[in-house]
Amino acid sequence: MVSPCQVYRSTRSSAKETKSFEEVVIQGLASDGGLFIPPTIPQVSQETLFGKWSKLSFQDLAFEIMRLYVAQDEIPDADLKGLIQRSYSTFRANDITPLAKNTTGDKENLHVLELFHGPTYAFKDVALQFLGNLFEYFLQKTNKDLPQEQRKKITVVGATSGDTGSAAIYGLRGKKDISVFILYPTGRISPIQEEQMTTVPDKNVQTLSVKGTFDNCQDIVKAIFGDSDFNSRHNVGAVNSINWARILAQITYYFYSYFQATGGKADKVKFVVPSGNFGDILAGYFTKKMGLPVEKLVIATNENDILDRFLKSGTYERSDKVAATLSPAMDILISSNFERLLWYLAYENLANHDALKAGEICNNWFQQLKIEGKFTVDQAIIDGALKDFSSERVSNTETTATIKKMYKDSQNPKKYILDPHTAVGVCATERLIKADNDPSMHYISLSTAHPAKFADAVNDALSSYEDYSFVRDVLPEELKKLSALEKKIKLVEKADIELVKTVIEEELAKMGL
Repeated sequence: MVSPCQVYRSTRSSAKETKSFEEVVIQGLASDGGLFIPPTIPQVSQETLFGKWSKLSFQDLAFEIMRLYVAQDEIPDADLKGLIQRSYSTFRANDITPLAKNTTGDKENLHVLELFHGPTYAFKDVALQFLGNLFEYFLQKTNKDLPQEQRKKITVVGATSGDTGSAAIYGLRGKKDISVFILYPTGRISPIQEEQMTTVPDKNVQTLSVKGTFDNCQDIVKAIFGDSDFNSRHNVGAVNSINWARILAQITYYFYSYFQATGGKADKVKFVVPSGNFGDILAGYFTKKMGLPVEKLVIATNENDILDRFLKSGTYERSDKVAATLSPAMDILISSNFERLLWYLAYENLANHDALKAGEICNNWFQQLKIEGKFTVDQAIIDGALKDFSSERVSNTETTATIKKMYKDSQNPKKYILDPHTAVGVCATERLIKADNDPSMHYISLSTAHPAKFADAVNDALSSYEDYSFVRDVLPEELKKLSALEKKIKLVEKADIELVKTVIEEELAKMGL
């Protein structure tokens, strides 16, 4: 095993400046607008993978992975183990992220990776429970023995297309010296997602319903991070997947599910991931580069298909026309984390593997995107991406049909119910199984949310079945109670950065922070 990677740089930097893990977690977004990355990815031997790691619990595996990316003098072993144990003690499943194996009788090699057993029933809990505890840990170290007026505080600002917001809020609610502001597009998330965010009574939490799209909300958050004056006053922190700790925490379930599916042996595996902001599948990329023998990472998109189009054309093009689909968390036209992949592709394509030059190339691409609305990469970059990735586009009609088919045909367990995002992934997986015609290949399709969070899509697909009941078959007791709770929402009438900053400062004053 090579030395761990414990320093970080920006994807857009052509300077030698590096940051520690703590600085990366607290700062979130680099000052030049780029995203933090480890410039080298640690390598894990096959002997370690299949001799030791394949036998570990989820928590112990998380420790081994995170130890490679976090210096011991920043977080000692005992503290890191404590952070991991606290973060996953809130999950309902003992395995944290269990596999539903052999879900359909005619496809014995299809596995659904259930990532929704955390407090908010979404995959983002895996990372955001950990990130919330990290924020608290670093603040406690900094503020130890300081009087109240000198204590460092963090103002967390995030954008959500549905699940990030509630997962961030549940990870940070009530934590000392931390305030949380979550922006979401008005009318573009599911009712249960909105209820989860807006019924949390803790005074350090405020949701902002912004008239616009998720991309508008995300652009505002990025602009806030780029505002040095606002940052100096409020010490803004990031919970979106632009925060490296989010990606780090998600790496674990790729290793863990691979070992579950293969019985701890080296075998042929493809991962299929419903993709919006590219953070979830990027964790799979790190897994593959660390040495796990993954055949392919498959990007499954809905009708907002910027990633599928990029892999097929080499052009990355933004648009203001966001299609409203049955899988709203994927209704994104600029996938923030894709920038991290592009840096590595640029770096690998350089003969001398020059990190500074890769930063310059990446910065030029995103300046072009900002000015022209698109950029096109060389074929060598596409060829590099296609070594690890492929993509599939799934329509609304296909999403509904897949929810129906799985409910009707699933055998183990019977009447298995998918949320629409998971259905996008399963639809893409079934295409691959048919095209590959390889019974020895394992397909792990990531299930990113509990079906109860998307009642309209699930009911539209299944209401024709007489034996189906949403309340009985889908809705957990914990989520049933939300509709009766008082909501706390601040409506922002325009997707405008100055207006949002004003609202945040007004709410901070009310919080006394």
